[in-house]
Amino acid sequence: MNIVIVGAGALGTYFGARWIEAGANVSFFVREGRKAQIEKEGLEITSVKGNAKIENPHLLTKPDEVKDPDLVLLGVKGYHIEGTVPSLKEFVSKGAKVLPILNGIEHLSVLKEELGEEAVLGGLSYIIATLDDRGHVKHTSDFHELIFGPLHPSHQEVCKELNLISKHANFNCVLSSTIEEEMWKKYMFISAMSGVTTAGDFHTGTIRDVPETFELVQKVMKEIGMLASKYDVQINQEDIVRRMEQFNQLPYEATSSMHQDKRKKNKLEVEHLQGGALRLAERVQLTLPYTETLYRLIKPYETQE
Repeated sequence: MNIVIVGAGALGTYFGARWIEAGANVSFFVREGRKAQIEKEGLEITSVKGNAKIENPHLLTKPDEVKDPDLVLLGVKGYHIEGTVPSLKEFVSKGAKVLPILNGIEHLSVLKEELGEEAVLGGLSYIIATLDDRGHVKHTSDFHELIFGPLHPSHQEVCKELNLISKHANFNCVLSSTIEEEMWKKYMFISAMSGVTTAGDFHTGTIRDVPETFELVQKVMKEIGMLASKYDVQINQEDIVRRMEQFNQLPYEATSSMHQDKRKKNKLEVEHLQGGALRLAERVQLTLPYTETLYRLIKPYETQE
């Protein structure tokens, strides 16, 4: 299997490097600036699960340089999807399936419309990682899960092959037969975590210390659970309790990637995450007051000078 990583940020670099460690054939499709950075600084991971250094990673910057791709791991931010579509179309025309691991839900319909329903797998990850000033990955928690699965009957074979490869890699992989449900559960979790940490400028430990603020996390999760039910995905109270327990297990200083982006004065995914939930809710005539409040509080920081 020839794997192409599109979006060599923290997530794409982490999983790509772990696959390389396991002997997989992996290329990184990157912008010129990221290519220059990797060539200068190298490709390294510092992780509680074991450090890694990849010698001479295969870096590509033009779509026609990608030969015989079987799988594309799409790890870009939500606001970069539109810009990746032309390259993705070329990869799909060469036979690739696309596995997006973005936060959110809206991107599925966008990618299916642009690439075709049979080209897009379902996927998500649970990991707390960021890039440092040298472009190296800093992975700071026990979470490093990649969950994927078929959204179309034609996906079964590629999912089985990817699962076989990933079982030998240094991360937890799950091949799910209910991947859309898993994606909504992640969306529920990340909507609450990203929203409250970013709007309040809080670490997760600070949120847990204050019962009233901790309760807000649960209320946002319940809202997204209600939204999921409107799209024929059932999330029950047990699912919410499990995600609250997951939130409880995070290190005290842990935070969301959107909060990290806010502190770095990077562009924020608020329109893709909270904004996406509000658009999905509007289509089914549902109101999400807690999500909407977080959206309005974060929106001024979306693009910081």
